[in-house]
Amino acid sequence: MVRPRDERSRGQGPSGTSRGGGMDSRGGARGGGSTTKQRDDGRPRPRERAQRESGGELQDRVVEIRRVAKVVKGGRRFNFSALVVVGDGSGRAGVGLGKANTVPAAITKAQDSAKREMFDVPMRNTTIPHEVLGKFESSTVLLKPASEGTGVIAGGPVRAVLELAGIRDVLTKALGSTTAVNLVRATEDGLKRLRSKADIERSRGVKITL
Repeated sequence: MVRPRDERSRGQGPSGTSRGGGMDSRGGARGGGSTTKQRDDGRPRPRERAQRESGGELQDRVVEIRRVAKVVKGGRRFNFSALVVVGDGSGRAGVGLGKANTVPAAITKAQDSAKREMFDVPMRNTTIPHEVLGKFESSTVLLKPASEGTGVIAGGPVRAVLELAGIRDVLTKALGSTTAVNLVRATEDGLKRLRSKADIERSRGVKITL
């Protein structure tokens, strides 16, 4: 028995398939199921573009992850804080601290903060140009130049900042509080206090001969 034309066209398409999930003239899905919209020009999305632009030049290291609790009316509310150091290994570094409800979100925030706060580190070959003292709250970090081949003589938090900044030979001494956040910030303060030979000559108006 042949069904009327209106019933056949209302229920199915010409090929016997439902019109709800068919294909449109551009080859994409029409109606029915959900699809992910992609770019047709081959350009990367913003996140992919940022990863390609970095090209692996920036390195990051998670120094510490802490779980913190806030006491509220309904009980305790737990959050996570991440301390991350970012550097290119060629005289630039940054430190960031991020807080979020989950560990990955906290690390992402810390990485973004560290990239925004990157600073230049004056260097003399593979070491620092002169001795310097960095301070943050109750922590103090002493940084001293070392001859080539000495290596980075430092603890974990201090080592992370120095290595990612590109310093290969240095002597350090941590005094006072040994909290990771304080040591990293004290190291950052010390590196920011460094002055290159050109900076000293320009500020004093003299020529330095070594």
